[in-house]
Amino acid sequence: MEINALKVKNLRSGQHWTQQHLADACGISLRTVQRVERYGNASNETLMSLAAVFNVDKKILVLDTEPVEVIKQGSAFNQKQLLIAATAAGAVIGASLMYLMMLIEI
Repeated sequence: MEINALKVKNLRSGQHWTQQHLADACGISLRTVQRVERYGNASNETLMSLAAVFNVDKKILVLDTEPVEVIKQGSAFNQKQLLIAATAAGAVIGASLMYLMMLIEI
């Protein structure tokens, strides 16, 4: 489960606790606390322990992972125009490279 690593670290620091102190209070390993604070990965059991120790609702610690709605907007180019533009750009690059090669050989 993804949780807010910075929030956990700030709550721990606010209590002036070391990572080891938090691990002992939660009944988890030091490595688990380090992983939570660095990567934001935690099992549901770890999340519940952290919420209990900090006396906060576990929703406060969970990252908001609601899906983001993607809105398609009208594109300036359709596929045909994009293909033409890419072909033209390729031709210009190719011609430029050939011209440079001719200059180098002279």
